[in-house]
Amino acid sequence: MADWLKDTPEAARSYIEGRRLDEVECIVPDIAGVARGKAMPASKFAKQPSFYLPNSIFLQTITGEWAENPHGAFTEPDMVCVPDYSTTSAAPWTADYTLQVIHDVMDQQGAPMPAAPRNVLKRIVGLYAERGWRPIVAPEMEFFLVARNIDPNQPIQPPMGRSGRRAAAKQAYSLSAVDEYGKVIDDIYDFAEAQGFEIDGILQEGGAGQVEINLAHGDPVRLADEIFYFKRLIREAALRHDCFATFMAKPIEGEPGSAMHIHHSVIDVATGRNIFSDEQGRETPAFLNFVGGMQTHLPAAIALLAPYVNSYRRYVPDFAAPINLEWGRDNRTTGLRVPISDSEGRRVENRLAGMDCNPYLGLAASLATGFLGLIEEKPPRAECIGDAYMSEDELPTNLGDALDLMAASEPMREVLGTEFVDVYEAVKRNEYKEFLQVISPWEREHLLLNV
Repeated sequence: MADWLKDTPEAARSYIEGRRLDEVECIVPDIAGVARGKAMPASKFAKQPSFYLPNSIFLQTITGEWAENPHGAFTEPDMVCVPDYSTTSAAPWTADYTLQVIHDVMDQQGAPMPAAPRNVLKRIVGLYAERGWRPIVAPEMEFFLVARNIDPNQPIQPPMGRSGRRAAAKQAYSLSAVDEYGKVIDDIYDFAEAQGFEIDGILQEGGAGQVEINLAHGDPVRLADEIFYFKRLIREAALRHDCFATFMAKPIEGEPGSAMHIHHSVIDVATGRNIFSDEQGRETPAFLNFVGGMQTHLPAAIALLAPYVNSYRRYVPDFAAPINLEWGRDNRTTGLRVPISDSEGRRVENRLAGMDCNPYLGLAASLATGFLGLIEEKPPRAECIGDAYMSEDELPTNLGDALDLMAASEPMREVLGTEFVDVYEAVKRNEYKEFLQVISPWEREHLLLNV
C-alpha cells in the first residue's frame, strides 16, 4: 500500500484492499459544484504532492463560457491544488479501481483561493471557531429520477418503473413508489457503502420520481463533501438503469421542486453543549438571534441558495416550497422551521435552499446568516402560528434581483469575502445574460401571432 493511503478513510482502503489501484481522480469543486481537475495514474499521484490548475475555473459558467475577471486581466495564472486525503473516496462505477480525492486550492504563495467554494465554507466555519463555536448541519437532498432526455427541446418525463408505467406524482412517503425504481436505489446504497457514506433515510417525495435522501448531522465541510460526491454517485446509479438523475430546482412543469433543506445547530466547544438550549432545556437568546439573523440576511443570500434562473420556478405559492422568512415550531409552511426535538437536538431548518445550489456555498450562505444574527444579536419576528403560505413575498423573484441584494449587502460581503462575492456575481451575471437571449416555447406560442 502506498504511504499516502495510510491517511485515507477506512472505506477507501477497504475498497482497494487486495486490488491494484489504477487511477486517482484529482478533484476541485467549481462555482457550480461541477468536478474539475484531472485523472492520473495512481503511481504518479503517489509521487506528486500537488498539481496545478488555472484560476479561471472559478470564472467558468454553467454553459462553459467565461466571465470577465473582476479583479484584473484574464491571464489564467496557476493555482496550487493540494490533496485532502481525508476526502479520499471510491469511484465504484468505473471499469477499473479508481479513487477520488478532493483538493484544497491555494495561490502560489500558499494562501487559500478566496473564490474556491470549499474555501468559502471553511472561512465561515472559521468565523464560528473564533467565537468558540462549532456549527453542526444536517442536509436533506431532494432530486428527480427522470426518463432519459437527449433533446433539450422536449419536456422532462418521469421514469418508467418496474411495473411498465411511468412514476406517478402525489405518492409522498409511499414505499411501493420507491420500489418502482428500486434497482437505482439499490445501486445508490451500494455506491454509498463503498464510499463510506452514512444515509439516514431514503423516501419518496411528492413529485413523480422524486426522491429524498437524508444525511446524518455533522461537520459542514465534511457533509458538503458528501453531497458533492452524492450528486455524482446518484447520477451514475441512474445511468446504469437507463434514466437520468437531476438536481434541477424545477425540472418538470406542474410538479413540486427539489430543495436542499438544511438543519443547523451550534455547539459551544468549551462545554460541548448546544447553545440553542440552556441548562433547563429552554430556548436561549442565541437560538432566537440565529433565527433573527436568518430573517434579516437571507434575502442577500438567495443568489447562493437559488443560483439559476430555473431556481425561481420553485418559489411558487402553495406548491410545497415556502417563499417567506417566517419561522415556526413544527410548521412546514414557514421558510424557517423548528422541528420537534429534545433540548440537545434543538435546531433551525432552512427550507429555502434549492438542490441545484453548490453544497459548499449553500451551507456557507445559510450558516453565514445565522452567524450574523448571533454577533448582531438580532431578535426574530413573532413566531408564525398559522399558514405562512399566506405571508407576503419577501424574497427576490429572479436571479438578477437576488444578485443585486447580495452585491449590496456589506455584512454578507464581509463574512463571505468580497473577492468571492465579486467573482460569483460576475459568473452569474454572465449566465443570466445568456439566458435572456434564449426565446422560450411559451413566448413563441403566446406572443408570435398575438401581440
